[in-house]
Amino acid sequence: MTEDFKRKRVVVTGVGAITPIGNNPSEYWDGLTSGRNGIGNITLFDARSHDCRIAGEVKNFDPQDFMDRKEAKRMDRFSQFGVSAAKQALLDAQLVINDLNAEQIGVMIGSGIGGLKVMEEQQTIYLNRGPDRCSPFMVPMMIANMASGLTAIHTGAKGPNSCPVTACAAGSNAIGDAFRLVQGGYAQAMICGGAEAAITPLSIAGFAACRALSLRNDDPTTASRPFDLNRDGFVMGEGSGILVLEELQHALSRGARIYAEIVGYGMTCDAFHYTSPPPGHEGAARAMRMALKDAAISTTDVSYINAHGTSTPANDSAESTAVKTVFSEHAKKLAVSSTKSMTGHLLGASGGIEAVASVLSIANDRVPPTINHKTPDPECDLDYVANVSRELKVDVALSNSFGFGGHNVALVFKKYVP
Repeated sequence: MTEDFKRKRVVVTGVGAITPIGNNPSEYWDGLTSGRNGIGNITLFDARSHDCRIAGEVKNFDPQDFMDRKEAKRMDRFSQFGVSAAKQALLDAQLVINDLNAEQIGVMIGSGIGGLKVMEEQQTIYLNRGPDRCSPFMVPMMIANMASGLTAIHTGAKGPNSCPVTACAAGSNAIGDAFRLVQGGYAQAMICGGAEAAITPLSIAGFAACRALSLRNDDPTTASRPFDLNRDGFVMGEGSGILVLEELQHALSRGARIYAEIVGYGMTCDAFHYTSPPPGHEGAARAMRMALKDAAISTTDVSYINAHGTSTPANDSAESTAVKTVFSEHAKKLAVSSTKSMTGHLLGASGGIEAVASVLSIANDRVPPTINHKTPDPECDLDYVANVSRELKVDVALSNSFGFGGHNVALVFKKYVP
């Protein structure tokens, strides 16, 4: 690592969000701070035969607000979300991509699954009508990197372009990797985050089969209840969360508004189990420590943690233990919340929308709540900002994301100080 690499500062100058509780950053933030619940009965397909029949669907989304009808038809839903949120973020940043800067602006949008909807649809066509009837757009609509590729096509960004596929850590990995590229001078700005649209028959069946999903079909609004004693699994969500990261001097030179500075990135692996964290979630603890060390931030400087907080029995207690391991006595002074209580779990997009939430918490000095937190769990004994958002001076926020396969990511954001 060179000295130049260490010295570059990276700031957040734009945000975009397509979520179950709002289809732009303003709606999303209002939903978070008001404790709006985005979870209900599945309407995207007939789920009557499924054990789980609830999800956090994006509502009233029209891709033609962001692209023409022909382009939208050639995209899977996850790419529509990613391209739309990216366009929002660029507009918010007032960053215009042209021939002079296109090669210095890149895209990094992660996805855990990619175009599962089109894959399922095309499999049905293949079985019922034969191989000759499969769409020529099937493969480019299906592959997970296409949200990144299509965002570049739609915006003209010709810089570094990639797509982490690290399950539920993908969006956070994308932001962390984009941070490194700007920090190292490989790009002046990056459009980064996550996109996912996995509320499909096969996906819901598969996650239910491995007993990961909540089965509170009779009461969907309380089904996602992170850190609550009576949690029984996560609720699937969908959408996209995007940040524009920009090298500080580049942002200042064009008079950009700065939401926050990104200062730390930690990435580890449990090397333990397909789906379950190890006892004490040692890998998560290492990721948090690594991110804090990278940021040169003390544990006592952190005000807020946007937790991974999936509402599964194993994750929430293990994450709580990891936080206590890293922060020691300061853990009891932290505000910790899981916005998945409102949005559900967006898999590879969760790190994207939760990074947006963390940045907006810093910008607004308010932290969103963990709704549906009614019955304390003795193993989850931190301050989870139960049920109501809270005014709080947030100088430093940490955002956690953990994925199947043992992927752990922690990101550190702080208030921008010249």
